[in-house]
Amino acid sequence: MLPLKQITEVLKIQFHQIVPIPQMPAWVMGVYNWRGEILWMLDLGHLMGLDSWYQHQLNRSNHTAIVLSPAGKNQAGTDTGIHLGLVVAGAEDLETCDRSTIQSALDSQVTTKLDDFLQGYWLRPGGEIILVLDAAAISAAMPNNL
Repeated sequence: MLPLKQITEVLKIQFHQIVPIPQMPAWVMGVYNWRGEILWMLDLGHLMGLDSWYQHQLNRSNHTAIVLSPAGKNQAGTDTGIHLGLVVAGAEDLETCDRSTIQSALDSQVTTKLDDFLQGYWLRPGGEIILVLDAAAISAAMPNNL
C-alpha cells in the first residue's frame, strides 16, 4: 500500500519502451518517456528483496507501473520532487485507511531488506495484513549519480 497523495498515475507500458541504462543496480530497469520527461523505472520487487516483476508475468505485452512522487503534491495539487516508475505485478485497488491504525512493529517474517522500505502494516477488517510502503525510502535508494 502506498499513500494516494504520493501516486501520480498508474500506467500500462510495454517492456520494450523502457531503455536500459548500463552500470545501474539490477533493480533499475532503465528510463521511460513519460509525458516528455525521463521517468526512472524500478523493479519494486527486486529492490525490496522479493520476486522480480518478470517472475509474475503471464505472457503479457503490457506491464503495470505506478508513477510515484515521493515528495507528494503541494497545496495547489502540483507534483513536487522526483518521479519514479515502480514496475509491479499489478495494482489492485484503492483502500481507505485511517493513518492511526497503521502499526509500526513488523513481524519477524519480514526480510531485513524489505523492512527498509516499510512504514509498517495495516490490518484490513477481515484480518488480512497489508504492508505500507515508504515512498521516501524507495526514492532514497536511487543511486546518487543520477
